[in-house]
Amino acid sequence: MMRNADNPSLWQPFGLSIGVHLLLAALVVLGTLSWKPFKQHKPMALTIEAVIVDTTQLATRREEAQKEAESAQKRQELEKQRAEELEKQKQREQEQEQQKQQQDELEKQKQTEAEKQKQLEAEKQKAAEVDNLRRKQLEDEKKKKAAQEKLEQMRKEQERKREEERQKREKELEQVRKQQEEVEKKRKIEEERLKQLEAREKADEAAKQKQVQEDAIKAQQDRQAQSLAEGRRAEKGDEYQLAIQQLVRENWLRPPTARPGLRCTLKIAQIPGGEVISAAISGSCNADEATKRSIVAAVERIEALPYRGFEDVFAREIDFEFIYDGD
Repeated sequence: MMRNADNPSLWQPFGLSIGVHLLLAALVVLGTLSWKPFKQHKPMALTIEAVIVDTTQLATRREEAQKEAESAQKRQELEKQRAEELEKQKQREQEQEQQKQQQDELEKQKQTEAEKQKQLEAEKQKAAEVDNLRRKQLEDEKKKKAAQEKLEQMRKEQERKREEERQKREKELEQVRKQQEEVEKKRKIEEERLKQLEAREKADEAAKQKQVQEDAIKAQQDRQAQSLAEGRRAEKGDEYQLAIQQLVRENWLRPPTARPGLRCTLKIAQIPGGEVISAAISGSCNADEATKRSIVAAVERIEALPYRGFEDVFAREIDFEFIYDGD
């Protein structure tokens, strides 16, 4: 409503109506100023005629002013109606703008929710990937632990076999010792009997026989000692091969084509201290070329083979059999 009051076009009809009324009032005043009292010597017809003419003009002007006022009122009403229509149009535009803003805000909220959902899905996927990686690591650790347990079982089995061999050799040595004691006992009895029967002339012969027997006993003892040393050396060699096997397996990057039941013989050159100089397939090998290369690479990847504690079985060139029967 304040905006309608500030519009000049709405004030024009009011101003025009006021101007028409002012004009009519001026005409009436001018008509009354020219009026004079009736004189008897003048004819009444002329005066009456002038009054009638002035009244007709005044009525005509009043009618025109009224029509102008009505026209101005209609224009005012049209202007008012137009202003109301403009106000309604503005309100509709404002409402449309508000609806558009609300729609934009709703779309923005939907987009934000979609981005949050997308981010949530990405976080879920990332969490699933981390969980899969953790499960894979646990499975690898289980496989590695199982391999270590299998190697430990193999080591214990070899130790058990070596213990059985040792006990067997000790029993054999005990039997030999008993036999030697029995021989010695018999020898002494025989020697005493000979001394009693043959007297002094056969003493030299008895002494010679004694020497022969002592030499035989010493030779037997030497052979037994050598056999024991060789057995211990064989045990140490088995431990050496097992230590190398475990070390190579730890450095072996098994290719997908490797299958259980794998046997490959390699010739390894080393220097004192265990440092590997070279390695190559030197004997039978039931693996494909990729697996052969991976085994040789595993040996070359080792900085040094086991040395401390294995000095007695160390050799600059050794034949090593790589064994793989599955994880």
